[in-house]
Amino acid sequence: MNLSDFFRDWSKSYRDRGKYTPVGVTFHWTMAALVIYQLLSGWWMQRYLVGADKLDAYARHSGLGLTLLLLGALRLLWRMMVPGPINDADNQGWRSNVAHIIHAMFYTLFTIMPLSGYMLWSAIQPARPLYIGGLVRVPSMPFQDFSPEWQSWVLESSLDVHVFCVVVLALLIPAHAGAAIKHHFWDRDDVFEGMLPEVPDTDWNPAAARRKPQGEQSPPRAEAG
Repeated sequence: MNLSDFFRDWSKSYRDRGKYTPVGVTFHWTMAALVIYQLLSGWWMQRYLVGADKLDAYARHSGLGLTLLLLGALRLLWRMMVPGPINDADNQGWRSNVAHIIHAMFYTLFTIMPLSGYMLWSAIQPARPLYIGGLVRVPSMPFQDFSPEWQSWVLESSLDVHVFCVVVLALLIPAHAGAAIKHHFWDRDDVFEGMLPEVPDTDWNPAAARRKPQGEQSPPRAEAG
């Protein structure tokens, strides 16, 4: 049995219940928290005056961006080994297709944004290294050998790409969160609960009964009043 088969077997009990594995959940919420922090810190550091403090803020922001790039690559590798569960979102025709497109856009942004930020940081002279997770040193791209005109072009182009990606991401996040809330409170299906494995299935969620083993009865709910 290879590693991929081992993880697939281990994850079966989660996927059969429409749940993501603890590994997938950890990737999701860790990256979500880092993305929100990056958006806020990116906005806030524009208020810094030019100087050492602003350079330090850019360095932290860019280093976390590369950390997100690494996490996104690891998460994609995990999804290739352990596919996500089949849940109610996969039975909605065009809405399911839109959800898959949005997920692909997230992965694309998690690639382009850190790389454009890395280019932006590297175009600032003199060149300074970055650190993934604050530990692993990553050298700057070799833009110091470019002419001042080319350095300026790289700086402006990477900034334009980065800002465009920030705007798209800032629009996708509330759309993604809103869809999850709609699934949970309006459609009352199992999509959002799939990313919260610690939340038990209940009869309040109609999808829960479909995932109970045969012969297992749900406990009665207390009547109001």
